[in-house]
Amino acid sequence: MATKKKQPTQSQEEKNVGTAISSLELFFRDKNNQKKLSWSVIAVLVIVFGIIAINRWYIQPLKAEARAQLFPAEQLFMAGDYFTALNGDGNMMGFTEIADQYGKKAGKIVYFYKGICQLHTDDNEGAIESLKKYNGKEKITKARAYCCIADAYVNLDKNAEALKWYKKAAAVDANSYTAGYLLKAGIICEEMGDNEQALKFYDEISVKYPNTLEAYEVGKYISRLKNI
Repeated sequence: MATKKKQPTQSQEEKNVGTAISSLELFFRDKNNQKKLSWSVIAVLVIVFGIIAINRWYIQPLKAEARAQLFPAEQLFMAGDYFTALNGDGNMMGFTEIADQYGKKAGKIVYFYKGICQLHTDDNEGAIESLKKYNGKEKITKARAYCCIADAYVNLDKNAEALKWYKKAAAVDANSYTAGYLLKAGIICEEMGDNEQALKFYDEISVKYPNTLEAYEVGKYISRLKNI
């Protein structure tokens, strides 16, 4: 006598899926739900297209305008006219006005330029504030910004803070500029009375950056400290 095969029983998981599908079908069959869903889709599309429109017709033109304003100030900066580059001349905007009016739409670099101009015009507190706002990813510029922050702290007789920022500048990347940051860090250590730490910075220059101008100069610093 042949035996009947048992039909596989439906698992609880399959039952849950089936229930969920049925509920979804009922939801979409309800005209009120269809209307709600339609309005939700429309609202999302309005938001998306609104963002695209704002970016295309407002933000992008504003960025282009900011970059156009930035160019003359950059030329003055390159020429070493830091005061006019910072403050403008009545016909062109300086970095201060550009930063105030456009902010980062002019590019993060506006805070770098502004901070260095402030440093060169003896506004050390302003330089520190501006340079700390610069957060670009380009390593050479980032290290330079850190170094200028340290220089401003030196001008304010805050050597401990200066040392911290010189070390940050040196830690950004290993290149020929790094030797200059290490030399400044060593000099500050000497002024703070920490000759041992200063010697470590000088030795690092000699070992890691032997072909730099700082390496040729640092020998006299090392000899002086070792003979104390």
